[in-house]
Amino acid sequence: MKSIKIILLIILSFFLINCDSQDQTNNEKPNVLWIVTEDNSIHYMNLYTKGGAEMPAISQLANQGVVFNNAFSNAPVCSVARSTIITGVYAPRIGTQYHRKMSKVKLPNGIKPLPTYLSEIGYYTSNNAKEDYNFIKENKVWDESSKKATYKNRKKGQPFFHVQNFHNTHEGQLHFNSKQLTSALETNELDSIMPFPFHPDTPTFRYTQSLYHNHHKDVDKEMGKFLKDLQDEGLMDDTIIFYYGDHGVVLPRSKGYLYETGLNVPMVVYVPEKWKNLNPFEIGSRTSTFVDFVDLVPTVLSLAGVNIPKGLDGTPFLGKNIDKTEIEKQDITFGYADRFDEKYDLVRSVRKGKYKYIRNYQPFNVDGIYNFYRYKMLAYKEWYKLFQEGKLNDIQSQFFKPRLPEALYDIENDPYETQNLASSVEYQNKLLDLRNILSNHVINQPDLSFFPEPYFLENGLENGLDFGQKNKELIKKLIQTANLSLEPYNKVKNEISEALDNKNPWVRYWGLITCSSFGTEASEHLEKINFLFKNDSENLVKIRAAEYLMLNDFNIDTGEINNLLKNAKSEIEANLMLNSLALIKTKNPNYKLDFSKSFYPEKWFETENKLVNRRLNYLTNNE
Repeated sequence: MKSIKIILLIILSFFLINCDSQDQTNNEKPNVLWIVTEDNSIHYMNLYTKGGAEMPAISQLANQGVVFNNAFSNAPVCSVARSTIITGVYAPRIGTQYHRKMSKVKLPNGIKPLPTYLSEIGYYTSNNAKEDYNFIKENKVWDESSKKATYKNRKKGQPFFHVQNFHNTHEGQLHFNSKQLTSALETNELDSIMPFPFHPDTPTFRYTQSLYHNHHKDVDKEMGKFLKDLQDEGLMDDTIIFYYGDHGVVLPRSKGYLYETGLNVPMVVYVPEKWKNLNPFEIGSRTSTFVDFVDLVPTVLSLAGVNIPKGLDGTPFLGKNIDKTEIEKQDITFGYADRFDEKYDLVRSVRKGKYKYIRNYQPFNVDGIYNFYRYKMLAYKEWYKLFQEGKLNDIQSQFFKPRLPEALYDIENDPYETQNLASSVEYQNKLLDLRNILSNHVINQPDLSFFPEPYFLENGLENGLDFGQKNKELIKKLIQTANLSLEPYNKVKNEISEALDNKNPWVRYWGLITCSSFGTEASEHLEKINFLFKNDSENLVKIRAAEYLMLNDFNIDTGEINNLLKNAKSEIEANLMLNSLALIKTKNPNYKLDFSKSFYPEKWFETENKLVNRRLNYLTNNE
């Protein structure tokens, strides 16, 4: 009897030990590591595109993980992309869509940065080192965020979430001067480099692309050392690793633009055997499922076993109970581009499957409008010079010409988006389908960019989400006014006239933009446009009226333009107005207006990077 009791106690003890072990396993959480390179798209990596840079460390990670062919940044520039990455929310919905921020917004209630959620369940969170967020960080976000931040400072047994940023592919690495270029061309073999079809095939572009490939190789070595150290620490079996680029590449027409070279980023995910139950994909495989940056927060929360909060815009693609069949059906991504430094535009995109739709809400803008930091790159300067000299073909010239309000591309057959199918009868059903998808998307957010940035900064910073909801019907009206440019002019001319007479200044503002979209076709409204230029209560309405007049070569009193600029209420309002003048000069370099910096507060010129300073230097021929 005694022996039976002993046996029963041994069995019970064994059972309890196993229960404790099982509970520990159930409660254990994976480490999550993000390895991030700056300014990358799939088009410059051999892992994706033949002739791209060889990156053996990432290729090895891919052999042990999953390659995402269709991973997308929602924005083609750092701060906007990173604000989306860390919140899981579309930037134009909460006011984080402008690069660089003039003022940071408060995050809405219920929206937190990803590290905050993870800290609440015991993770050690560290970031080395770039943040670049367009929102106010309230309370502690990271346990560490600096150039010395490391996951190694966590407590024993504590799971970590670490972001390691690598910078050698950043745009600034291509700001070499003419002397350096001449020296490099004497020693570099460039015959193997093939410029993209929208670039001129010159030694400058070939060398720029070659140098960029070398930067990829250099950064791959850095990432290889980091991964080797992780392995030496014995952490590869416990850590889920994401590699991705923070947005597209930096050669001209990529960073800052909603073309695939600005949005389609590399992404490789490694999930160790221990956590294979969290991975619906096969090891060593490639997937064509669409994932984008709003998906990263819900995905990491899913991996960590956290319930996904309401209000996020993304969908998890890894974690418990992920249905691979459903995930692989995902084939849509949205993009947005607004102010990029001092350069203003308003462009939205949707890609569904192989078709890409781009909506240029200000089609009279040109992609190549002067931008101080972009034009530090010799390739930009040379491209513009060749255009002025008439030495480019039609595809290479597109960058400096007004666009159509809509563009439709077949990415499979036209990966570099050079053949706009929007006017083709054969593709009208596809065009209308994607137009409706995008229009519903910007209305339903609602998209805050349909208010001019100065107005939003003055009225919406405290809670962009609430501000958008309170003004949802007005934003819808603004979008509908903007969309008049998609119809034949004779069909909508009366609605344009009503918009120009509207009591709300931002409806008048968009009515004028629509007139500029139609060009001289809208000249029957000239009397109203002149009246608004001289008499409107809003400076930004006046400048849009002036923009129409200048774009279409109507007589304009430049003294009144100067007075308008002199009355700017803020630096950001002045910059928005000066953008219209920079557009005129980019299209006509000989167009001159007499400006004086004495019009503006000295604080607007404290550094060369001040937006108004950049614009005025360009407009007065000092650039």
